[in-house]
Amino acid sequence: MAKQDDSAFWTIFAYLVSGLVFWGGMGALADHFFHLHFLIFIGLAVGLAAGLSLIWLRFIRQ
Repeated sequence: MAKQDDSAFWTIFAYLVSGLVFWGGMGALADHFFHLHFLIFIGLAVGLAAGLSLIWLRFIRQ
C-alpha cells in the first residue's frame, strides 16, 4: 500500500510541475513575441488548471 501511495504522490507532483512548466513556458514565449507582460501569468494559470484537471480525472473521479 505504501508503494502505491508513494507512486501516486510522484504522479500528482509530476502533473502539477509539467503543467506549470509547459504552459508557463508557452506564456513566456507568447509574452516575448507579443510584448504583453501578463501572458506568462495566464500561461501559469492555465498550466495549474490543466494539472489539477488531470489529477481530478485520474485520481478523484474514479
